[in-house]
Amino acid sequence: MAVPGSLRRQPANRGLVSHCTHHHIVVFLLTFFSYSLLHASRKTFSNVKVSISNQWTPSCQNSTAPELRPYELWNSSHLFPKAEEATLFLGTLDTIFLFSYAVGLFVSGIVGDRLNLRWVLSFGMCSSALVVFSFGTLTEWLHFYNKWFYCCLWVVNGLLQSTGWPCVVAVMGNWFGKAGRGFVFGLWSACASVGNILGAFLASCVLKYGYEYAFLVTASVQFAGGVIVFFGLLTSPKEVGLPELGADEDEASVEEDANRPLMGNDDVDDDDQNYSIQATDNDNQPKAIGFFQACCLPGVVLYSLAYACLKLVNYSFFFWLPFYLSNNFGWKEAEADQLSIWYDVGGIIGGTIQGLISDVLQKRAPVLAVSLLFAVGSLFGYSRSPNSKPINAVIMAITGFFIGGPSNMISSAISADLGRQDLVKGSSEALATVTGIVDGTGSIGAAVGQYLVSLIQENLGWMWVFYFFILMTSSTILFISPLIVREIRLLLQERRLRMLAQ
Repeated sequence: MAVPGSLRRQPANRGLVSHCTHHHIVVFLLTFFSYSLLHASRKTFSNVKVSISNQWTPSCQNSTAPELRPYELWNSSHLFPKAEEATLFLGTLDTIFLFSYAVGLFVSGIVGDRLNLRWVLSFGMCSSALVVFSFGTLTEWLHFYNKWFYCCLWVVNGLLQSTGWPCVVAVMGNWFGKAGRGFVFGLWSACASVGNILGAFLASCVLKYGYEYAFLVTASVQFAGGVIVFFGLLTSPKEVGLPELGADEDEASVEEDANRPLMGNDDVDDDDQNYSIQATDNDNQPKAIGFFQACCLPGVVLYSLAYACLKLVNYSFFFWLPFYLSNNFGWKEAEADQLSIWYDVGGIIGGTIQGLISDVLQKRAPVLAVSLLFAVGSLFGYSRSPNSKPINAVIMAITGFFIGGPSNMISSAISADLGRQDLVKGSSEALATVTGIVDGTGSIGAAVGQYLVSLIQENLGWMWVFYFFILMTSSTILFISPLIVREIRLLLQERRLRMLAQ
C-alpha cells in the first residue's frame, strides 16, 4: 500500500546537504551575527540597570555616587528621589521599547517584503546604533538627564530595531527550505542568545569605567556590522544565479515535498493544491502578500497569541534577570551579568535539539508542548533556587532550555513554516510579513509583561513574579492546543499507514 504524498516523510537532511553552498554559509553567518549585534545592544541596557538607577538617584540615597562630583551639580540633575522610582522608570522604558518594537515589526515585515531586505536591515542596524550611543553615552558625557528625552529615544530605537528580525528570517527562508529547517533554524535562532552573551560580556568588561562605555562599545560594533551587511549580504539565491527554493521540485519526484512547509493544510485535496492567495504576474514574480491575508493563514493567529505569552516570559528573563540576581541575592552587578549568560546557553541548546526533534517528527507543536510542560516545573524550581551561584546557574540553564528553546522555534522555524504554506507556495514575499505579525504580537505581550513584572515585584515580591511566569507559560500551551491535537492525530495516522504499507 502506497503512503499518500501528504504523509510521506522526507529525510531531514537530504535537501540541506545536496543544496548547501558557500553562499548558504555566508548568509547564515551574516544574518546570525547581524541580529546578534542588535540583541547585544538591547542586553547592554538590561545589564547596566543597577548603575543607571544609581546614577539617576541623589547621592544621599546610594553609596555608589561619585564623591568628587560637586553636590549642587549632581542633585540638580538627578531624576528620581529614590531608587524604587528609578527602577519603575526602567521598567517603563522596557515597556516603551517593546511597544514601539511591536508596532515597528508589523510595519517592517510589510516593508521588508516590498523593498530590498539588505537595505532595510543595514539601515536599521546603523540607525539604531546611533540612537543607542545617544541614549547611553552622549547624554552621560553631556550630563543631560531628561525622562522625556530618554522615552523618545527608546521609542525610535524600538522602531529601528524592529527591522532586524523580519528581514533576517526572510533572508534565511529564501536560502533554506523545509529540509532540515527545524535544525538549521534552531541552530541559527541562537543568534539572539549569542547576542545576549556578547552584550553581557562587553558590558561586564567596561562597566568599571562607567555604564556609558558599555553603550559606546556595543553601538560601535553594531554600526560596523550594519556596514558589513550592506556590502556583503545576499538576500536571495537568484542574486548569484542559483535556483530559488522549490524551482526544481517538479523535476524529481523524490523531492516533491522538499519545500512544502510543515504548516501546510494536510486536509486539502490534491486538486486544490494549485490555489494561491497571491496573483502571479506575467513575469512569474510573486506579489507581496497583504497584511490581513497573512493573518488569515492557518496557524498564524494561534501561534501569534501563544508567542505573546511565551515572549513575555522569555523577555522578562532577558530584561530583569541580572537585576533580579543582584537585587535578590546581593551579588555584584558584574557577577550577575556573567551568571545570566547560562540562561542563554540553555536556550541555544534547547532551540537546536528541539528543532532537530521536530524535523524527525515532521511536526512542531507536540515538541513545543512537551518542552513547555517541563518549563512550568523549571520555573517553579528556579523560584526556589538557593543563594548558591553554581546551583543557580544549573537551574537557570535548564529553565532557558525549556523556555528559550520553544521561543526560538516559534520566532524562526515556525514563522518560516507559516510564511511558506501551500496557500502562498512559491512566494518568499510572505515571509517577512508573517514573521512581523508573529513577532510583533509577541512583543506586545512582552511589552505589557515588563511593566507588570515591575509592579508585581514592587507590591508582592519576586515569588509572585514567577507565579505570573507559570501562568503565562500555561497559557502558551492553551493557545496552541488545537494545533497540538491536530498534529498528534496526523502522527498517529502516519504510523497506521506505514504499518499497513509494510
